[in-house]
Amino acid sequence: MSAPSGRLSPWRFGLCCVLLAVLALLLIARLLTLQVMDGGRGTDFLREQGAMRAVRTAEIPVYRGLIADRNGTPLAVSSPVVSLWANPQDLRDSQRLDELATLLNLNVHELREKLAFYGDKRFMYLARHQAPDAARRILRENFPGVRGKREYRRFYPAGEVTAQLLGLTNVDGRGIAGVELSYEEWLRGSPGKKRFIQDLHGDAVRDIGVIKEPRSGGRLTLSLDLRLQYAQHRELQRAMKETGAQAGSAVTIDSWTGEVLAISNYPVFNPNSRGALDFAGVRNRALTDVYEPGSTIKTLTLVAALESGQFDIDSLIDTSPGRIRVGSKVLHDPRDYGEVTVSNVIEKSSQVGVTKMAQAVGHEAILDVLRRFGLGEPTGTGFPGERAGVLPSMSTWSDIEKVTLAFGYGLNATPIQLARAYAILANGGIRRPLTLLKQDQDKLPAGQQVIDPAIAEDVLSVLRRVTEPGGTATLARVQGFSVGGKTGTVHKVGKGGYLDDQYVALFVGVAPMSQPRYVTAVLVDQPLGDHYGGGLAAAPVYSRITEEVLRIQNALPERTDMRALLASSSNE
Repeated sequence: MSAPSGRLSPWRFGLCCVLLAVLALLLIARLLTLQVMDGGRGTDFLREQGAMRAVRTAEIPVYRGLIADRNGTPLAVSSPVVSLWANPQDLRDSQRLDELATLLNLNVHELREKLAFYGDKRFMYLARHQAPDAARRILRENFPGVRGKREYRRFYPAGEVTAQLLGLTNVDGRGIAGVELSYEEWLRGSPGKKRFIQDLHGDAVRDIGVIKEPRSGGRLTLSLDLRLQYAQHRELQRAMKETGAQAGSAVTIDSWTGEVLAISNYPVFNPNSRGALDFAGVRNRALTDVYEPGSTIKTLTLVAALESGQFDIDSLIDTSPGRIRVGSKVLHDPRDYGEVTVSNVIEKSSQVGVTKMAQAVGHEAILDVLRRFGLGEPTGTGFPGERAGVLPSMSTWSDIEKVTLAFGYGLNATPIQLARAYAILANGGIRRPLTLLKQDQDKLPAGQQVIDPAIAEDVLSVLRRVTEPGGTATLARVQGFSVGGKTGTVHKVGKGGYLDDQYVALFVGVAPMSQPRYVTAVLVDQPLGDHYGGGLAAAPVYSRITEEVLRIQNALPERTDMRALLASSSNE
C-alpha cells in the first residue's frame, strides 16, 4: 500500500484561498459598514454605545439673582463654592479614609457608616458648599472616587438685621422663606446644560457642546433702606433688653408711595449660620403674627364718629363719673375726666368717651371704616405666610361686643396692617397697596380715596395732641419735629381668658406733622415690670426710630420746634 502524499492537491489549495479571500472581503465590508458608511445600523449602534460609555450631560450652575436695598446696597449675594462628592464603590476600600476624614473634619467611623449606608450606589455627597481653597486642598490629594462640583451658596451681608424679611434658601439654592421664596421664580434663573466626554475614571476630558444656555437669576431691588433697617433693628433690640419683653416688631412705611422702608423683629437669627438656627427667630412677626390692636383702633372709631356727622373734634362728651356700664360690664377710665371734647377723648384714651361715641354711631359704621382701612385682609406685599387678621362677623352682637370693637378688642391684626391704616390718614385718606419693592416715583399705582381728606386732617390734628403735654404718648416726641400717634395696651389671652399680668404694648405714629409721610408701628410683646403700657414701653422706641427716619430722609426741622430746641440748648 503506497504512503499518502504530503502535497496539498491544487483544487483544495485554491478552495482555501478563495474562502480566505471571501472572509477577508466580508470583514472589510463589515468594517466599512460599521465605521465609514453613514446611515447604517452599525454606525448608529457604535455611536450610541460610545456615547453611553463616554459622553455625559452636566448642569451648568447659575448665579441666583442679587437682592439689593433701595440704594443698591447688596442684601443677598451668591458666592461660588465647591461641593465634594464621591463614588462609594471606589472610596469604600481605600486605605486613606482616616486622612480624608481628618480633612473633612469628620470622625472616620462616621465616614465609614456613611459609605455603608449608600450601599451599591455610585454617588454620595461628602461635604456641601465648601470654600474653593479648602475643596482644592482635598481634591489635590487624589482620593479614589472623590470629585468636586461647582455650586453657589447664598450669603447675607447684613446677617440678622434683614434675616426675617429676606428669608432663606435651602442647600440646593431654592428659596424656602421670606422674599427668597416669594420671588423664587425671578431670582433662581435657569441652569444650562452641556455635554462632555469623560475618561475611564469619570473625570471630564473635554466639553463637546452646550445643549441649553444658562440664564442667571434676575436682580431684585427692595424698598428697604438698609441704613434705616440697621437703626430700627438696633432700637428694637435695645427696647427688648430694657423692657425684658419676649418679642417685638417694628415697621416703617412711606405713606406717599406705599413702600416698606424698614421692618424688624425680635427674636432674630443669623441666616449665615445654619448650624445654630433658631426657628423662633425665623418668623417675620410684623406680617405673620396677629394681636388685638387695643386703643390704636380708637383712631378709626374717631373716623367713624366724624363721618357720621354727629361729632366734630370739638364736640363735648360727658365722661363723668369716670365709668360706664354696658350690659353686665363696667368700663373705667383712670380718673373722672368730666366733660371733655372728642379730641380730649382720644388724647386721654378715655374708655367712657369712646364707648359713648361707639354707642352713638353704631358698630356697623365702625366695621365699615375698619374694612376700608384694610383690616381683615392682607396688605398686598405678597410675603409668604402673611396673615390677614380677623374682623368679627356675627349674626347677633351683644351690647358689650359692639362697644369693645371700638377700642380694639374682639378683632386682631398684624403690626404692618396697623401701620397701613395710619398711612391712609397720613396720605390724605388715600389707601395705597403696600410693597416690598422699590417703586418708580413717576409710575406709582393709583390709590383709592377711602375717607374725606378733611376728616384725615382732623384726625391727624388729634393724633398730634396725643404726643403733646397732657396726652398719653409724650415719650413719642422727636426733638425738632412734631409727631402724632396713638398708644395701645392690650391684655394677652390665656386658656382661661384675658391675663391680668401680661400685656402687649403698641404705638403707631406719623411724622412729620407739617408734611405727614412716614408711619412707624411698634409692638412690644409682654414687657416686664410696671412700664408695660404703650406710652411707656412702645412710644420711646417709636421716638428713637422716627428720629433716625427723619435724619436719613433729610427732613428739615420745623420752625416752631426749632425755637424750643434752641431755647433749651441756650439754657444748658
